[in-house]
Amino acid sequence: MMQASGRRRPEGMPEPLPRASLPAHRKRIAAMNTRPTPSRPMPLPTTSASFTGEIRPRATELADLTATELVALYHTHSVSPVEVTKAVLARIDRLNPKLNAFCHLAPEEALAAARASEARWMRASPLSVLDGVPCTIKDLVLTKGWPTLRGSHTVDPNQPWDVDAPAPARLREGGVVLIGKTTTPEFGCKGETNSPKTGLTRNPWNPKKTPGGSSGGSAAAVAAGMAPLSIGTDGAGSVRIPASFCGNFGLKPSFGRVPAYPLSPFGTVAHLGPHTMSVRDAALMMSLVTRPDARDWTSLPPETPHGAHDYSVGLEDGVAGLRVAWSPTLGYAKNVHPEVAESCADAVQRLAELGAIVEQVDPGFEDPLEITTGLWFVGAWTLWNTLTREQQARTDPDFAAEAALGSKLSALEVQRLNLRRGALGSFMRQFMQEWDLLVTPTVAVPAFDAKPAGHAAMDPPTMLGWTPFTYPFNLTQQPACTLPCGLTSDGLPIGIQFVGPMFGDALVLRAARAFESVTPIARPDLTKL
Repeated sequence: MMQASGRRRPEGMPEPLPRASLPAHRKRIAAMNTRPTPSRPMPLPTTSASFTGEIRPRATELADLTATELVALYHTHSVSPVEVTKAVLARIDRLNPKLNAFCHLAPEEALAAARASEARWMRASPLSVLDGVPCTIKDLVLTKGWPTLRGSHTVDPNQPWDVDAPAPARLREGGVVLIGKTTTPEFGCKGETNSPKTGLTRNPWNPKKTPGGSSGGSAAAVAAGMAPLSIGTDGAGSVRIPASFCGNFGLKPSFGRVPAYPLSPFGTVAHLGPHTMSVRDAALMMSLVTRPDARDWTSLPPETPHGAHDYSVGLEDGVAGLRVAWSPTLGYAKNVHPEVAESCADAVQRLAELGAIVEQVDPGFEDPLEITTGLWFVGAWTLWNTLTREQQARTDPDFAAEAALGSKLSALEVQRLNLRRGALGSFMRQFMQEWDLLVTPTVAVPAFDAKPAGHAAMDPPTMLGWTPFTYPFNLTQQPACTLPCGLTSDGLPIGIQFVGPMFGDALVLRAARAFESVTPIARPDLTKL
């Protein structure tokens, strides 16, 4: 593969990237003959009576429907939000003991919200396009009435929980049925979901494997049909890693696009974003959760005069004519699993067949692992110093090790890391003037074995060396999504990542929807659990 003129990212601000400075011998990905478009069969209807007497899908299948499919059934009164919520709760009762995706459930609250939604649909007055759809919230995000324990023994559950963070607030306003809180490693500190507080969360495709992290509970819940929607957080890949490992769609929006409160102790690498069964579901979620919230001083201004953008508009516009930079390694990633490499290369061919102008080219920056982990460890050290000695003694050994590493960094070293980060951000803003999208594998490996907290000594390669494609774009704050592009020979999902220019969230969704149209998202065989 050819790298971008062999350039390496300088310590200071990079030089501009005029067209002439890019490599003259980039590899053009030629379109192959168009292959047949596969499709995922919809559940067959039965003659079971719904709440209006019309036919509806079998109730045992309701938990497997996307939010988009559910809303279509609500519109025709073919299915009630109450039926759907009961189906999801039944699925949770059956599978959560095996997967451990939830740390808090509120079935009675969910059913009450579903009954209210049913009444609105009967009056043809839904609060939003997602009224009545079940959704879960990662246990790092404040949710009114529920403890937010952040995967930690150090958080006292016996305190007022009377505040909704912006995303849950907007979802409630839209009539979304909140089911419960999903598991996270302590303080979202790693790319696996294990903690002394909640134990091991497992992957629905193979419960011996990790779902990834830190939004592993959200990803496992969506993949297993324990709610079609979830809100996760992403500080170095924490939406995209588990979405890739669990075969879902996951989006890390542009920083500030989804307001947060309170802000993450890990700083401005932390984003909030949706986990969903389909791209359109994520677009519908984005139309709700991107609405402004004054509590987040870093949030972006409204995209329209009305304060909300409809991300379903233009979603089906395709990728024909889009300029796509395909980078199999970003110029530095080593040990990419061969099946991941092969599946992603094939996926890029599909983009070319859809009309995208695809060229193989690396952006030309060095691996920013040192920047990512340095800033992350300082965040861990900052958080560590808010805990008493008794609390510190009860923390996850991985979090404690991160904090210890952060304690070794001086103020000067931290400032230098921030300057290097700024240079990388400027570099990528300029690079994206040449390209509409940058495409990479999502994670270098498929899901690995689920192991308890502290199973390996903590250092930068152990923490993130196996996911070299995700963390750069937390540093640059660009929108990036993952969606499945194939399975390994062992039947584990492989994800491909689409990275857009800053503020290009709608473009990322549009490209993902085009790819999804020729590569529908597969679902795990839950009968094996």
